[in-house]
Amino acid sequence: MSKLLRDPAIRSLLNRMPNNVQNTFTDEQLTHLKVAIGARQWGDHAVDFRGVAKVLKYRYYFVVLMGRNRRELSGKEKKISAIIQTCLISLFTFFIVIFLLLTIYLVKSALGIDLFEDYSLGVWSWFKGLLK
Repeated sequence: MSKLLRDPAIRSLLNRMPNNVQNTFTDEQLTHLKVAIGARQWGDHAVDFRGVAKVLKYRYYFVVLMGRNRRELSGKEKKISAIIQTCLISLFTFFIVIFLLLTIYLVKSALGIDLFEDYSLGVWSWFKGLLK
């Protein structure tokens, strides 16, 4: 069985035909059918927002679709995805570290521990001002 015959869209189309007709399609014909079906078939998306906006005498339609990407990514897309993912993880890690350092500093200040005599970053004073 060819890979195209296992495709859900092709399988759905072929299941609506008699068996003797199903077996007459070549792989090339099935490929063209898949392209033609795929152009119309959106599938289910986590976000599917469609609307029409009227501006002066013209009407414009808009579509916002978001969901999990099920396509196979090209090499360039994989590289861009890896860079973006690395940046997001780095940014998240940076904010977590800053939050933890701030928390440790506030706990240290609340306990009255001074690492350097007569020196303060002013964070404890600012935090106490927020609590008032």
